[in-house]
Amino acid sequence: MLVTIRTRDLGEHTVHSGRATNVADLVRSAANAEPDHLALVETATGARLSWGALDAAVDAAARAITGNATGSGDRVVVRLPGTAAYVVAVYGVLRAGRVLVPIARGSAHRELAEVLAASGAALLVAEDDDEVAVAAAAEAGVPLLRPPATTAAGEHEPVEATTGGEDLAVLAFTSGTSGTARGVMLSHRALLANVDQCSRLRPAPVTPADRVLLALPLFHVYGLGPGLLQVANAGATAVLAGRFDAEEALTAIARHRVTTVVGVPPMYRAWLKLDPELLRAGFGTVRLLTSGAAPLDAALGEAFRAATGLGIHEGYGLTETGPVLTSTLVGGAPKPGSVGRPIPGVELRLVDVDGTPLDPEEDDSGLVSARGANLLTGYWPDGDSGPDADGWFRTGDVGFLDDDGDLHLVDRTSDLIIVNGFNVYPHEVERALLEHPAIAQAAVVGMPDEDTGETVRAVLVLAGDPPTTADLDAHCAHRLARYKIPTRIEVVDELPVTATGKLARRALRAVTGTPLPG
Repeated sequence: MLVTIRTRDLGEHTVHSGRATNVADLVRSAANAEPDHLALVETATGARLSWGALDAAVDAAARAITGNATGSGDRVVVRLPGTAAYVVAVYGVLRAGRVLVPIARGSAHRELAEVLAASGAALLVAEDDDEVAVAAAAEAGVPLLRPPATTAAGEHEPVEATTGGEDLAVLAFTSGTSGTARGVMLSHRALLANVDQCSRLRPAPVTPADRVLLALPLFHVYGLGPGLLQVANAGATAVLAGRFDAEEALTAIARHRVTTVVGVPPMYRAWLKLDPELLRAGFGTVRLLTSGAAPLDAALGEAFRAATGLGIHEGYGLTETGPVLTSTLVGGAPKPGSVGRPIPGVELRLVDVDGTPLDPEEDDSGLVSARGANLLTGYWPDGDSGPDADGWFRTGDVGFLDDDGDLHLVDRTSDLIIVNGFNVYPHEVERALLEHPAIAQAAVVGMPDEDTGETVRAVLVLAGDPPTTADLDAHCAHRLARYKIPTRIEVVDELPVTATGKLARRALRAVTGTPLPG
């Protein structure tokens, strides 16, 4: 059913997720409610689609996908830039009853090949001039489908989705601690639950009147859920920037009268480098700023408020949680250093390494554990390591709850590196480096970086003549996405180890090596 909610500052708006069972139903509901309302606009080309036109294009894409991936539940890998064609492809896959496997347009050959193999993909949607996609598809024997048209030709009966609820909707691959890709299984139920949970926040993240800047990668679950799905749920307008450039994005905000920004910390940091007067004027139409995917430095948030008069609401979540777990929107105001309280429908508690709940009067911090309808089914292909029998899922993050019940993250139990909001696992980078014949040992850690939050630092023990930085860059480019390639590479005689012979990764940060030649 439709649920009408009145907000203090924005009047009435309609939430569609209560009637959807397949994620693509969100588009159909928005088209039925306001077919002529603007759904998408591309900042680069000016291309515009109404909700009615988008719904028809999704139908056409679903028919094309059904003709190429013939089994319900087939996995379809989508590797496209963040344009209207990407949006049509995503919803087309889901409406066709297939499983969306999103991957970065800039992923390396090896990464794409691994995802094609691990997912058992029946189809790859990519551009004709995408040489990496063409080669990987040919090697894997997977058919390649061109990007779907954003306009539908001719008259056709609407395509009705045949999957939903507990059926698998999205298979999102993240690199595991071993460096191999691991697929997070997200059902239609989980994704729609998170859409509904977020829509119950006040102030509402997205309303029909909003124009939402989406300058972050749409293949990421953060761009998908709080981005595309929230926009469709509200029947709002997505302003697709494709890629982020601070000046271009500021111009787009003013030109398209953007009201809501879904961002990550490096975006706000880059904006702060612009002329203060232009920055304040550029954000004149904006009512709400949100940040996720990586920790937002408290000083950055305060500096942005001083520059624009706008606070940044921070949230927290994981791919495995569909993704949002907490938001400072719950408390009504940004809170420096905090990622907020659990959103409606989500329970949060702190546990020890065995999953035993901690006593808040005795323990200052613990592992963050969550329960809610938005959680993953499990990991591909067997659905293992999902929520426990009581529905709780343990994250790899350590935090504490303050007296207001707001969560503060203080550490990670893994060695995860976050670059521009993207996860980088050291073992994956180390594996790629060790395939170079001149490298005997490799260790990778994250180092603070003013622009990207963290950057990848590699410390090497050589087996022969030292390679050049350019040589290693080229070596890694075939194996790793650009953001995973080390930006700082040093050589040492030996790596620090513990008493048991394991790499002492924390001690590695203090090691000083010799830089490689250019």
